[in-house]
Amino acid sequence: MAKMISPPILTSSTSLVFPSTHFRNSLHFPPYLGVSTKPISSRRFVAEPGRRSLVAKATSTATTAVVPDHIADVLGEVCIFTAAGQPVKFEDLWDQEEGMAVVALLRHFGCPCCWELAATLKESKEKFDSAGVKLIAVGVGTPDKAQLLAERLPFPLDSLYADPDRKAYDVLGLYYGLGRTFFNPASTKVFSRGDALKKATKNYTIRATPDDRSSVLQQGGTFVFKGKQLLYARKDEGTGDHAPLDDIFDICCKVPTA
Repeated sequence: MAKMISPPILTSSTSLVFPSTHFRNSLHFPPYLGVSTKPISSRRFVAEPGRRSLVAKATSTATTAVVPDHIADVLGEVCIFTAAGQPVKFEDLWDQEEGMAVVALLRHFGCPCCWELAATLKESKEKFDSAGVKLIAVGVGTPDKAQLLAERLPFPLDSLYADPDRKAYDVLGLYYGLGRTFFNPASTKVFSRGDALKKATKNYTIRATPDDRSSVLQQGGTFVFKGKQLLYARKDEGTGDHAPLDDIFDICCKVPTA
């Protein structure tokens, strides 16, 4: 069997109203942020029979992707780097038998929205630690770019990793391209987080952007593993379309850790 990666489930209480024009105009984002100002269109999702409620499939235009059950074995062989520049395989980042891990793949270290996500993850790290959950944040870029984010945000170095060749992103089938980066309606979510974005980017530097500029077209995603079992998988639809932390906490709290 395979698990489906899908956008978040929309309920009747989910607001699809785009922020006011005044609010949009009060935020001035640089072009490399890749935020679309198109309104979010309504999408319906239904639960996949026999699967967890968080796994869904689109009934309209949303695209889904299949993640094979052995994805942890494939991902485990991928070699990335610590922020200090040491090579490490994914399989060595958490206990492959019973360990719980949240793997958050950022876009790239120079993405302001990813600084906001990293700040949110940092604030949640104590909660992850108390639940016995390993936080693993991965970004596109070289270790020196990761260090810039870690020093200026700041962010704990022992939870930050660099994937300059986007190997993990390719294995997990995360989105890539101009359309996803600059024109996806899901990116409008960032306007509701303007204050958090401004706070997170107070010490932002564009020098954290990868030297390979094609890397800025990469989108991220969030995955939760217990050992080699994939419990949660979500691909970011567009820039700033991050997984809801409440969903992550719900999974981490419901499944007993070793």
